[in-house]
Amino acid sequence: MIFNISSKCFLSLICMIQIVKAVWNTKEFMKREHALVRPYYGSGIDIPYWQFTGSTIVTPNYVRLTPDLQSKQGAIWNSVPVANRNWNLQIQFKVHGKGKELFGDGMAIWYTKDKLLDGPVFGSADYFQGLAIILDTYSNHNGPHNHQHPFISAMVNNGTMHYDHDRDGTHTQLAACDAKFRNLNHDTHIAIKYENDVLTVSTDIENKKAWKECFKVEGIHLPTGYYLGASATTGDLSDNHDIISIRLFDLDLPDDPRSNEDRSQIMPSAMYFNPPRKHVDDPNQSLSGVKIFLMMLLGSIVIVACAVLGVMFYQKQSEKNRKRFY
Repeated sequence: MIFNISSKCFLSLICMIQIVKAVWNTKEFMKREHALVRPYYGSGIDIPYWQFTGSTIVTPNYVRLTPDLQSKQGAIWNSVPVANRNWNLQIQFKVHGKGKELFGDGMAIWYTKDKLLDGPVFGSADYFQGLAIILDTYSNHNGPHNHQHPFISAMVNNGTMHYDHDRDGTHTQLAACDAKFRNLNHDTHIAIKYENDVLTVSTDIENKKAWKECFKVEGIHLPTGYYLGASATTGDLSDNHDIISIRLFDLDLPDDPRSNEDRSQIMPSAMYFNPPRKHVDDPNQSLSGVKIFLMMLLGSIVIVACAVLGVMFYQKQSEKNRKRFY
């Protein structure tokens, strides 16, 4: 009887140790040096491990990359390079504004060699080295597309390719999907999983508390030691672009024989990437509503000016004829 009680106590102790160990491992699974969670403030206005540029402001509830104002751009960058070969990046974000039909421009999530570089690609540098996940909200009407807006796309760049805004980056993208993430009243999330050279992008924008795959691409080669970041921009059209949280989870396995592989010097590449096509203007390009309005306004001004000049000329000729008659 005593033996049975002792055995039960021993088994209970073992179970408690396993439970504590499991909880501890779960906490360690998220990399704190790559996490941005509330409360954001460390000492003063600084956030440990994170740096800001441009119009970015920090509030108690979100980090706003751009306000809903024209011609703004901002970014947030993690100051610690990612050492993990396999990882899962989860971001809670919110894109919203007063625009109903026209809004923009969008935001991008980065895993790149260089950080804190302002530029024309949604607030960050063009010709980058690494991975960009682009959340595009602005339809620029430059040619036909097989997607709606907003939409999410991925691009891997070795530093030699240009992101073509006039074609929404479709000439250099790996994959894309439509995603109606703007002006929603509930939380919106995106997960970027990179494991064993497979890139999987998933979303939770329907408030179902479950991931829905956006696209998956195999044969993606990314080095270790790059930096995480997020940036956004507005132009003639605008939106609030908010980051609520960023979490990076370690997917490396201790017994994986490839865990000791040095990937710090490899060049970003995609096995099935199609090289960028030459930019060719679309024939019979349709005019936007703004352009049509401006052309109609200019035409009206020309017609009124011609009418005024015609009346003045007629009056002057009539006056000459009267003088000649008398």
